[in-house]
Amino acid sequence: MYAMVASVRIEADRSDEAQRTLDEFTIPMVKSQEGFVRGVWLRASDGTRGRGVVIFDNEEHAKATAEVARQGPPPDSPVTLENIEIFEVVGEA
Repeated sequence: MYAMVASVRIEADRSDEAQRTLDEFTIPMVKSQEGFVRGVWLRASDGTRGRGVVIFDNEEHAKATAEVARQGPPPDSPVTLENIEIFEVVGEA
């Protein structure tokens, strides 16, 4: 399995909009990608940074989804994509 790890910057004063973007755009888009296994999305306690860790069945599917995700969130979104990396999953608990 492979993980796509995305880092985002969030406008803290638009946290409700950021949550809607996650719920209505990001999660449905990622879940619809081929090879999706599971995902978790995280937000820093100050509300200005976030991470998404999404597991795929293979490296090809993780990389393909990363290319889609690099297009970024919808225009005027309170979320800015900063980085995406692909990692091999080497352990779970």
